[in-house]
Order: sequence, then structure tokens, then C-alpha cells
Amino acid sequence: MEKIVSKLLIYGEIPENSILIQLSEVCKELHSGKYDKENLVSRINTQIKRLLELGTANAFDKNLWHNYLTYLLVMDENPFTLTCEKLGSQDGSVNHFAKSDFRQFKALFDYDFSPIEKELGIDCFSCITDYKAIKKPLLMYNANVSAKIRDLSEQIEKTTSDEEFFQVITDFYKKFGVGAFGLNKAFRIKEKEDGLVDFIPISNMDPVVLDDLVGYELQKEKLIANTKAFVEGKKANNVLLYGDSGTGKSTSIKAIVNEFYPDGLRMIEIYKHQFKNLSQLIAQTKSRNYKFIIYMDDLSFEEDESDYKFLKAVIEGGVETKPDNILVYATSNRRHLIKEVWQDRKDVEQDGDIHRSDTMEEKLSLANRFGINIGYFKPSRQEFHQIVEELAKRNNLKIDTETLIKEADRWELSHGGISGRCAQQFTNYLLGKELTDPT
Repeated sequence: MEKIVSKLLIYGEIPENSILIQLSEVCKELHSGKYDKENLVSRINTQIKRLLELGTANAFDKNLWHNYLTYLLVMDENPFTLTCEKLGSQDGSVNHFAKSDFRQFKALFDYDFSPIEKELGIDCFSCITDYKAIKKPLLMYNANVSAKIRDLSEQIEKTTSDEEFFQVITDFYKKFGVGAFGLNKAFRIKEKEDGLVDFIPISNMDPVVLDDLVGYELQKEKLIANTKAFVEGKKANNVLLYGDSGTGKSTSIKAIVNEFYPDGLRMIEIYKHQFKNLSQLIAQTKSRNYKFIIYMDDLSFEEDESDYKFLKAVIEGGVETKPDNILVYATSNRRHLIKEVWQDRKDVEQDGDIHRSDTMEEKLSLANRFGINIGYFKPSRQEFHQIVEELAKRNNLKIDTETLIKEADRWELSHGGISGRCAQQFTNYLLGKELTDPT
């Protein structure tokens, strides 16, 4: 194994603490003939445990070794893989080196562990190469990662030539991408010591779709139209979803990401204290072959907060042009985002136009950076009833309409008033009661 790994060039920068490198070091020591058996068995067990943990986190199955090697190929961001992500396979001298590396990976796929097991009296490799995973709820792992890795692993197993291996991998890079962005829909960020940011995948993102949001058809149409233009490479606007709480603003954005994920849409969620990282976030994503929504939930600023000034420059108005593959989608209960006070109007000119106030203009200008403003407001009593009825129908609740409406009205009085969120919570209550109440 150590000889195979040493021949890797394009994919040669595998971390020293990776499972592959650690196992190759074990093989090297074993083949030298000078080793401590118990020590090697212990080191192998450590790496097998890591492999099991990775397999459990991603629901790998059948051959964990193959799944792991496929995971390495998918996650390696290097000039070759990033080029394939944008352009697919291209003619060039680099293909010679890529095919050589793929030949080594195929050798790793076909690696015979039986001599190691016989020499050390173990059987762990036989187990992981014929593995039967325990079925788990989808929320326990990232289904996108699991399905893609397992499917690609099986395709690689069937390849019979360097050219076929090359085509399978480069097709995957072009279709899905490379690294975490290729496998995941949504991310949070974490600042590193060197000033760069790490993108942390959100593995259990809400699978909601737009049809799950009852009502608000006009709002959804505007959001779909803008996002569709964005993923198609056309001009699109930053979007502010504002209005009453519990009306589906955040749900709409999550649903949009789920709907357009196959078209290369990704979401990065950030918080106010991370606005200082926005420039670096943009620098690290502007050259990728994806469309990114920078998502800011419940965005608002108090009178004494000034972070909004930096956000204004990043969204539109800074020296550096915002890349075409990045938009900002934000939700807020406030239409103008920043709290206004009557004192802001003390410098108003006496011509009847209150927005000539310099202080107010500065505060309102942030909301104006969003080209599209979509209002989400509490439904009327009749609309609330329609939402409740539709949710009951979708969930096959066995309750007559008159009783349903009466109970819904009683529920909302002590649960925040009429809203889509209240209707969903009431539905959840009925579902729970239906499951637990023997009557």
C-alpha cells in the first residue's frame, strides 16, 4: 500500500493523519519485517474505528474501504478537480498525471488485505469490505453525501480501464462539484486563526419544499422567479423578506435552496457578529462553480449598532464588485431593518419630505440595497382556517371541519395569534394527540 500511495501526484497532498496515510505507514512497517505485532494491531484498530465513525456519519454501506477512497476523491480540492468542476474533462497534459493517480486509486480499491490479516491474526478488513450498515433515520446523517458517495463508489468498482475511471470521476466533478460544496446544500462559517473561514456543512437541513407553505403564492412566485434567474446566470437581485413572525419567511428560503440545489444553488448562513468575515467568505466562493445565497435570518439592528454600514458596502457599493455567483437573502420582522427614533428627524428639511433627513437616509439605505422586498403578513381569520384545513388534509387527520376550526381558534388565543406557524404547531399538537390518545 505504501508504494501505491507514494505514486500519487495530483492527489498526493493527503493529510498525514488521514486513515489512508496511517494505514500505509502500518503496511510499510509490516513489510520491513521489524515490527511489534501488538502495536500494529492497535494502530490498525484505531484506523478501523475512524473508518467506522466516518461510515456511520455518512451511512456508508457494503464496502467501507471503497466508500472511504471515493470520499477522498470527491473531497480533494486541487487545480485539476476544480477545473473539472467548472469545465468537465478537458484535453491537456494534466490528464496524464490524473490518469496515473486514478490507476493508483484503482489499485487501492483492489488492494488485498488478506496477507495482513493472516500475518497479524485479525479479520477487521474482511468485515469492513463486506459491511452491512444499520438502517437509521435520515436526520442522523447527510443523505446527499451518503447517496452520492455510495453510487460513485459502485461505479468506480465497475471500471476496467484508466480511461473509464477518468470519465466516471470527471463526470461527477462536473455534475456535482468538488469538496464540501459538491455534497452539501447549506453551510455555516467559522473563522480560522489565519483569517480564512471554514465552511461547516449543515447535515440535517429541513427538507421543506415550497408546496409545504400554504398560501403566500405571490410571494413564492417572486422568490422563485428571482432565484431561477440567478441559477441560470441571468441578472438577479438581493432579496429581503420582511413582515410578521411565523408567516413563512425562513421556510421559503430553505425551500428555495432545496428546490434549486440540483441546479448548483448553495446557502451559507451567517450571523451579525460574522459580518467582518463577509469579504473573506466572498473571496473563497467567488471562483467556484456554484451559486451562493448568503442567508441572514431575523436581520435587524438596534439604534447603537453600526455593523450595518459594513453590510451595506458588501452588498452593494464597495470598491470590489460583488461576484455574479453570490446574492444576499435576508429575513426580518422590520421593513427598514434599523430601528428609527424621532430624534433621527431633527434635521429634516422643511419641504414635507421626511426622508431628506441625513440620519434617516443612512438608515433606510440598507433596506434599499435589496432589489426585491417581499412582504409576509399575518393571514386573515379566513386564510388561517384555510391553512389549518389544508394541513389537516395533508396529514390525514380524522377530524370534522367544524371541530377542527373551533379547536384551531381556541389554540391560537394562547399561542401567539393567527399565523402559518401557529397553524403548523396546532397540527403537530393534533398529530401527537392522535398518536397517544387511545380514544
